[in-house]
Amino acid sequence: MSKLVTIYGGSGFVGRYIARRMAKAGWRVRVAVRRPNEALHVKPYGAPGQVEPVFCNIRDDASVRAVLQGADAVVNCVGILGEVGKNRFDAVQADGAGRIARIAAEQGIATMVHISAIGADAKSDSLYQRSKAEGEALVQAAMPGAVILRPSVVFGTEDQFFNRFAGMARFSPFLPVVGAKTRFQPVYVDDVAAAAELALTQGAAPGIYELGGPDVASFRDLMVQMLAEIRRKRVLVHVPFFAAKIMGTIFDILQKISFGLFTNGVLTRDQVRNLARDNVVSKDARGFVELGLTPTPMSAILPDYLYVYRVGGQYKAIHESAERLRKG
Repeated sequence: MSKLVTIYGGSGFVGRYIARRMAKAGWRVRVAVRRPNEALHVKPYGAPGQVEPVFCNIRDDASVRAVLQGADAVVNCVGILGEVGKNRFDAVQADGAGRIARIAAEQGIATMVHISAIGADAKSDSLYQRSKAEGEALVQAAMPGAVILRPSVVFGTEDQFFNRFAGMARFSPFLPVVGAKTRFQPVYVDDVAAAAELALTQGAAPGIYELGGPDVASFRDLMVQMLAEIRRKRVLVHVPFFAAKIMGTIFDILQKISFGLFTNGVLTRDQVRNLARDNVVSKDARGFVELGLTPTPMSAILPDYLYVYRVGGQYKAIHESAERLRKG
């Protein structure tokens, strides 16, 4: 019988790519999510019955244990960018990660991949970064052989980074940029999945790997590149950090006093703290080179999905070509 991997958060942005790769590698894939009926898109990744979404709440021991039954390996992709209801940073990214690793160890599962993030720091003033660091520590304590992947901002067809700002550019003449000079090292989502697959199927030295693509650019330069890709001219408004903190505070308060009627998906105070720090691979960190993988440049991927934000969408390139022929 083929091996089984349980992927917590396997229907999310990064998780679905790992699930697809593991299915193609011949593994059975158990996708553990809070809403299985919203994760049916993972089923076609393999043969009938090979990829199955199942219910799990990573805040509950029994739930985590149930979906690990019979698994040969485990992947944790669960993460949040903002706190809503009971989904707090410490509950999800620290305690949840630790719970998965502890129960996996109890069940004798030797192989684990944990998706963290560049910037994880136990001493950070950011709750997000502190919870990521605590989650890593709990995983390593329970599963010393675990492979921890720390990607920079992840891009790809379903991302919430370039898609978000490209969507804004369709309707607004202005694009607000908080932390215009902050540097990022965007990494293609399938490259992160490839690293996870390698660790699961071929083995990789335990420990932390920081994953960044071949391009390093400031937030502002990334927005300039995105705008060039969607063929739109917009005014980039640099929002000072003091103003961003005020905005984040107001939105956070609105979420709190609205009792869930308003969810702050705009800007939180914690996100402002994160935007004040570069998000690039550390100088001495292990990464794609040590894994034997070559990351994909943004220029090879962005045109494949950002074209929908151009005026004329998929036909824009045809119009541009025709215009060049006319002028030639």
